Amino acid sequence: MSLNFYQDQPHACSYLEGRRARNIYPDPNKPVNKTVYSHLIAHGFRRSGDHIYRPFCPDCEACVPVRINLNEFKPNRSQRRCLQYNRDIQIKVKPAEFNHAHFELYCRYLAGRHPGGGMDNPSAESYVNFLTSSWSDTAFVEFWLEHKLVAVAVTDFIIDGASAFYTFFDPNMPKRGLGTFAILKQIELARNYDLSWLYLGYWIEESPKMRYKTKFSALEAYRSKWYRLDKKL
Repeated sequence: MSLNFYQDQPHACSYLEGRRARNIYPDPNKPVNKTVYSHLIAHGFRRSGDHIYRPFCPDCEACVPVRINLNEFKPNRSQRRCLQYNRDIQIKVKPAEFNHAHFELYCRYLAGRHPGGGMDNPSAESYVNFLTSSWSDTAFVEFWLEHKLVAVAVTDFIIDGASAFYTFFDPNMPKRGLGTFAILKQIELARNYDLSWLYLGYWIEESPKMRYKTKFSALEAYRSKWYRLDKKL
């Protein structure tokens, strides 16, 4: 299926202060399914709700799509400690649908980790519109410590990989490293399904909040083609 692409108007960049940004989008009138999205995400696209986009700024290439090669990934010492420290956390995979416990944790996460970030005081509707999609193969991966929900990883599954779409967790448990733990468990889940890649969205070298992505081994980046981030183009 051929697709036409459209570009939006310049707007304030969500990641780098003082910058202007633009995105490109596939034709919104064309139907999207798992196969189409698998092709698009392999070319640097990402979704937000039902909408698919990719940064396309004429004077900036700061947003770099990245993914982990699951066949080559090996956890480092810090990540092995994270797995060991959180060995008491139980994992449950649930359908992508509204859940009051998820939403309450999401609100606490935004208030604690991203105050003033533009997503404050979300409604149930904005929550569902952001995290779920009518066409994606999405799961909500729950993390339980005894009877307490401590994290949720929203994971999209594509033909040959998975996408770590969004993770939210208890902001009052910093020693747990729940963000890192969620990625490690999504790697494990994707490997169990015999998938090849875990997509992590965009890495921005200038953004401190994005630098954690380079701590994962076998990381690949996309600029017209995929290449190992620790190797030159």
